[in-house]
This record gives sequence, C-alpha cells and structure tokens, in this order.
Amino acid sequence: MNQIYLFDTTLRDGEQSPGISLSTREKLEIADQLAKLGIDVIEAGFPITSQGDFEAVRTIAEKVREPIIAALARAVDADIDRAAEAIKKAERPRIHTFIMSSDMQIQNQLRKTREEVLRMAIDSVKRAKSYVNDVEFSPMDATRSDFGFLCKLVEAAIENGATVVNIPDTVGYATPDEFGKLIADLFKAVPAMNDVIVSVHCHNDLGMSTANALAAVLNGATQVEGTINGLGERAGNTALEEIAMILDTRRKTFGKYTNIKTEEISKTSRLVSSLTGYQVQFNKAIVGRNAFAHSSGIHQDGVLKERSTFEIIDPRRVGISESSLVLGKTSGRHAFRKHLETLGYQLPDEELEAAFGRFKDLADKKSEITDMDIEAILADEVRTASEVYALEYIHVCSGSDTTPTATVRLRKNGEVIEKTSSGDGQVDAVCNAIIWATGVKGNLISYNVNSITGGLDAQGDVTIQLEIKGKPVMGRGVSTDIIEASAKAYLNAINKALCS
Repeated sequence: MNQIYLFDTTLRDGEQSPGISLSTREKLEIADQLAKLGIDVIEAGFPITSQGDFEAVRTIAEKVREPIIAALARAVDADIDRAAEAIKKAERPRIHTFIMSSDMQIQNQLRKTREEVLRMAIDSVKRAKSYVNDVEFSPMDATRSDFGFLCKLVEAAIENGATVVNIPDTVGYATPDEFGKLIADLFKAVPAMNDVIVSVHCHNDLGMSTANALAAVLNGATQVEGTINGLGERAGNTALEEIAMILDTRRKTFGKYTNIKTEEISKTSRLVSSLTGYQVQFNKAIVGRNAFAHSSGIHQDGVLKERSTFEIIDPRRVGISESSLVLGKTSGRHAFRKHLETLGYQLPDEELEAAFGRFKDLADKKSEITDMDIEAILADEVRTASEVYALEYIHVCSGSDTTPTATVRLRKNGEVIEKTSSGDGQVDAVCNAIIWATGVKGNLISYNVNSITGGLDAQGDVTIQLEIKGKPVMGRGVSTDIIEASAKAYLNAINKALCS
C-alpha cells in the first residue's frame, strides 16, 4: 500500500510536444533507459496514429521486458485492436483506453450524450479486456466533469474489468486542495476503487502538476503518470523525477516509496533532452544545470563546511558526482581558495588577496568565471609581481575619422608618470604612450590575440614579442578589454627587459 507506481508517458504525451518526432530507434533507446531507471509502466505510444508509432510500440514491447508496456487507445474498436496488436509480444502488456467525461468535451468535441459515452466506455474496457488482463481506463478531463457522471464511468469501468483507473487533470485546471478532495470523494463514492490501482495524470498549465499529483497520493492514489523533464502537451506533465525525489527526500512525511533507481535520473534526463531537442531549463528542479550549483558566497561557504546547510539532496543520489561551486561576483574568499586548491594552487595569504581582488574585478565583467580564467589571473599575477612599472590607468579616444590617441598612467617606486600619444590605431597609440612614459623603445616582432574562453565576454590573451637592445623579449597580458590586455603585454615585455 505504500508503493507508488510511476507510469511514464514520455514516448506518448511527451512526444506530443511541438517539434518532437522520435524515430523507433530513439524511442527504444529511451525505453531501455526508463527500464534502467526503474519505471513501472512505459506508455510506448498511440499505435493507431501512424504506422511509425505502431512499429515503435511493437519494437519496445518485444525488446523491453521488465516494465509494463502500455499502448493508448480511444474508446474505439479500431484503436483497441491496433493497440492489442502492437503489444501482443510484451511480457507485461497493458491497454490504456480513454474517453471524454466533461460535458464541455462531450458536447463540443464528441457531439454525443452522456449515455452514449457511458456505453462506449463499457464497450472499450470489455474489448481491451478480451486481449489483455491489465486494462487502464481514463475519463478524460475528469477535473471538469460532473461528479455523479464521473462516478458512473469509474464504477462501470471497474465492473467490466479495468485494473487501473486514471483520473486526469487533462487541462491542468485543478488546484491541489480541489484535486486531493476529488480523489478522496471518489474513493468514498466508488468503494470498488479500493480494489484497483488509482492513477493520476496531471498537466502543468497553471504550474501545479507536481503539487496536484502529490495531493492525490496523500488521498489514496497509488500511481502517478508523467514524463521525464516534464515534457508534454502545452505546459507539459508532472515531472516524474520530481515525484521520485520528493517521495525519496520526504519519506517520513509521505510514507511512500517508488522503485526508481535515483542514480539514473540525471542520465535519463540528459538522454531525453538530447533526443527530443528540448533543453532543460537551468533552474529546473532535480535535473536543471543549476539544481546543485551555488554562486552566492554565503551558500558556497556553507556547502564547503557542511553540504546539507544548503542542499537537501545529495547530488550523488541523482547521478551527479558533486555539487558545482560557480565562481562569480557573489563568490567569497573561502570558495575561491577552495577552487584554487582543486586546481593545485596553494597561495600565501598576500598572494591570495591579490588574486582574489583580480578575480572580483573580472567577475564584475563576466557572468561566470572558468578554470582557464583563474589560471590566466594567476599567471598574470606572477608576471606583475616583480614589475618595474605598474599600469594604473588607460584612456583611449578613437573613431573612423579621428586619429587614435591614448593616455597611460604608470607607477614606478611611488612616482606617477602619465603620458599621451597617438598612433595608427588604438593599440599603437597605447604602446607609443608607454614608450614615452618608460623611455624604453622596442621593435615589434609579433603580436597575437587569443580568446581564453568562448563568448563575447571572454578574456583576451595578448602576447607581444619585442626586440629591446638587440634581444628578443616576450610580454603577455590578460583582460576582457583587448586594448588593456595589449598595454599589459607591452609593459610586461619592457619590465622583463629592465629586470634582465
């Protein structure tokens, strides 16, 4: 009674998301992974809709053995016959048949009466039962249906052989209190529901699919239907990874469990995302890129001291090796020092402070700092540690019809030197100003610019080779501003020549 079965409809309702069209091979790959994940029921497709869907369902039924393999069918003879044909080689086959139950859909879409719908429901369950022992029945749009008529449909389905009754919130209209009460009221009104699996299928149109499914579980539902990553029609379905981890993390609260092998969750999410082309939003619960990422200095400090201060789930539980401390402008010294240690750097306090200051300056310009950025900062710090001239300020003025001019301010042993010069371009103007300020002239041998990382906010890595007093000398500078990086590189070469 405490087990909650998870029914995955990624291959059916998930594929109904606009733009998704999976091949048989791709569907089989996902189905294999769903089996590894521990999904109890895989709704492999809707066989009547196309020959391709029929072949996919049949292939999955033949090759995926552990989970129940379900095929969807309307309350129409041809649908049920086609579904039965598709899953006939399944080790554990199920036919899932449905019909509209709300007056809105009965009148405006089916154009039938309640009595006709009741008869169709009974006939479809009977026909499905003639093929398989396991039959699921869904009164579509149950949450907007007349309660008395809904009870008649459910009771009739069970009487005629349904082993699973699914109560769908087809358009995501219900709230958790309403949906929980609906399930509880149905149990009271239809005692036979205690003898079958009671399932729920919730859509996320108002962002409440997971909450509605949990409300149903608290009121007696024993199966939850949904998809990986919450895929599905319109705003999608209940995300099964969320249900699995909520019941796992809050087991004392709910007193329920699933068969899910939680360590397979991340892998399954990535596979579904890759094959469907639907990227997972960064802040998606459980499987989003940021679900176990920390950028705030306070949070990073807490996680480094004790993971559970800011993580209620151990990332290894869902197949992620460790949390991610994202270095950015809100990161603190503790996280910065820890990250340096993981990169193999042990800095004295004075050098750490200098590097941390450079890091914070860069973080104001870049949204995320990479390991290559960090290493460039450290290399730049080493280059400037014994410099004769220190660069304090650059100002450049340039335009398509203006001669570029640059002003540089250098510091040497406490003395401030400021000079302005012009040139053929901004870099040439800056270098000429540095020559005037230092009194050291070099002949340019080579000038190269590389991007340390991708993106328009990447740091530029400039290397300049000069010939000074007949000897070649290499200078390097790093900055998100190429002009500043060039100035650092040129000055670095001069400092090397003066120190040699």
